Amino acid sequence: MNISGNTIFIPGATSGIGLGLALRLQEKGNTVIVGGRRTELLEQIATEHPGIGTVTIDTTDSASITAARDELATRYPALDTLITMAGIMEAEDLRDPASLDVAERTVEVNLLGPIRLINAFLPRLLAQPAATVMTVSSGLAYVPLPATPTYNATKAAIHSFTESLRVQLFKSDVQVIELVPPATRTTLMNQQDSDMAMPLKDFLNEVMSLLEADGKAEQILVERVKWQRNAEAEGRYQDVLGVLSGRYRS
Repeated sequence: MNISGNTIFIPGATSGIGLGLALRLQEKGNTVIVGGRRTELLEQIATEHPGIGTVTIDTTDSASITAARDELATRYPALDTLITMAGIMEAEDLRDPASLDVAERTVEVNLLGPIRLINAFLPRLLAQPAATVMTVSSGLAYVPLPATPTYNATKAAIHSFTESLRVQLFKSDVQVIELVPPATRTTLMNQQDSDMAMPLKDFLNEVMSLLEADGKAEQILVERVKWQRNAEAEGRYQDVLGVLSGRYRS
């Protein structure tokens, strides 16, 4: 992925990592459009950050995705990059029958959402001279946090889906990148003030450096996430799982 000169759509970029990445990419000379469900929040972002484009989209609704795709085709015909940022993370007690509601909602947003987006936008990306799809998994795709079982499962599925997508697009001009965040200080699971989470600014700094350093990278791995990403290969899986399971085993 070239770090500049792209036209980038980031659904789910109205806060946290998504918005932060959108602003960093804009600073590098890209045209950036953020997508979200709340029109008032999109209007606020457009006002506070001149030059950022916005489009209303609900990634749980195929018709909304199609409408956004068609609108972007008219407004931004050079669109060549899709970053599937939208996601939710909620705790689940699997002993509680009500946990099924959380599980279904999480699968709908975190797994079906990116699949729908890629399905809708891929034909257009394949028609560009060069294009990029960036998915967003998590360190928890590699070692789970037992408090959020369906979130972990969706992120593991996104990793697997991304690997298959990359292979199927091998002979095309579409690059496939997996962004793998660690716990980061955002409002996701109220981690904005957590000492256990990576400061958002530090995460964004490292991500941008990695993107600039290797334009052909398949995964973007900040140093902090390698504790989870490489745990099994380095024989540390049970130790890392034990740390993440502390609230249940203490």
